[in-house]
Amino acid sequence: MSPTMALPPIIQGGMGVAISGWALARAVAVHGQMGVVSGTGLDTVFVRRLQDGDVGGHLRRAMEHFPIPQAVDEALGFFRPDGRDEGEPYALLPMYGHLVDSARHRLTALANFVEVRLAKQGASGPVGINLLTKIQTPTLASLYGAILAGVDFVLMGAGIPREIPGALDRLARHESSSLSLDMPGSENEQLIFDPRDLSGGRSIDESDRPRFLPIVASNSLAMVLARKANGRVDGFVIEGPTAGGHNAPPRGPKTLNDRGEPVYGDRDLVDLERIADLGLPFWVAGGAGHPGRIEEVRAHGGEGIQVGTLFAFCQESGLAETHRRAVLDQAGSGAVEVLTEDRASPTGFPFKAVQLHGTLSDEGVYRGRDRICDLGYLRTPYRKPEGGIGFRCPAEPEDTFLKKGGAAEDLPGRKCLCNALMATTGLAQVREGRPGNEPAYLTGGDDLRVLGSFLAGRTSYTAADVIQYLLPENESAV
Repeated sequence: MSPTMALPPIIQGGMGVAISGWALARAVAVHGQMGVVSGTGLDTVFVRRLQDGDVGGHLRRAMEHFPIPQAVDEALGFFRPDGRDEGEPYALLPMYGHLVDSARHRLTALANFVEVRLAKQGASGPVGINLLTKIQTPTLASLYGAILAGVDFVLMGAGIPREIPGALDRLARHESSSLSLDMPGSENEQLIFDPRDLSGGRSIDESDRPRFLPIVASNSLAMVLARKANGRVDGFVIEGPTAGGHNAPPRGPKTLNDRGEPVYGDRDLVDLERIADLGLPFWVAGGAGHPGRIEEVRAHGGEGIQVGTLFAFCQESGLAETHRRAVLDQAGSGAVEVLTEDRASPTGFPFKAVQLHGTLSDEGVYRGRDRICDLGYLRTPYRKPEGGIGFRCPAEPEDTFLKKGGAAEDLPGRKCLCNALMATTGLAQVREGRPGNEPAYLTGGDDLRVLGSFLAGRTSYTAADVIQYLLPENESAV
């Protein structure tokens, strides 16, 4: 982002797996606001799009500009000009672990480069990328690819991304970088990424270091990151528990309401005046998709708002059309329902789920799905009895999880977000010998309940409609 470019009042949230794809981010950024691509599972999204024929040729056009030709040659091995045969499963990438080969990192970097480059085409506003702190193993390669494409902002939540600012400094200089592996009982294990291993010694010009915006839910975490991160923090997104996707757990003892949802209280409120005292820009997220909210945040010293839910169901989002239509129909009639599921996510964080028949929010669909773990993004590391590092997930087959030393009480209610969120964007894996494909799982913030009033009788809308709805009356979209 140019030092002279004004900070935008609207950040489009980085949602799900490919819901915030390049098309949505670009549609927002061409109107001068911050478009954000989701980096979650982007390597798998990328190779599945290639296997589906790269409709429009967008991926291959962007790949031509990647400065490591070997990565492009390797990725084109997944390209199917005519797409997959009917009923043919997608070819899988090897799951990330503590150590992976350079080819695996190259593909991840390329996927993130392509997504950011496509989002930036013709954009007058900045483009960011959103990553989950909880998903550690692909993070450095993902950041590097985004940096090579000129990403303007990096946003990260679902954890404490204290080491990311320093990693961005080093990656922009094409230097080796590392992150501490979040593994109970170990403080010394590192994830190491060296850009020189990807390029084979090929010289690449130094890149601009993107600005870093951690997504936080408390004053204490904002202060810790502002003062104790290993590099420059450039601002914050302050996210409340009404936001879609993963929410921070309530502070203090857990209490559930009669729907089984975690109860949030006064301790979970963020004091915006104290955030403003840190002297850094901030945006407010969670229930922010309403006219007048930008002015309210500005009155507290902030820049504006981050909005996800309204953008998630617009025409340019990556949501599969059948799911978009179903939710908009429900919203139009006032029948849409969102539940904060306490146990669904393998991360242990509460997760907002749209209650939609035929998806994983449907208890019958959940119980009818065989547990399988073949993407593995939400697996967590553990120390094996013999001393090595393994990975496990409470949404994987129960016997497998228990054999890896997982606790039985962690198993009930867990859902495979990796496969379900791929299905939500229309990239469901085909399961041979089982009925149908992987079921989807939709998320949305509490604002989804009032989406009908925004629709005002419409059956569809665009990202530009959202921007114009949210901007103050004296401001207009570019």
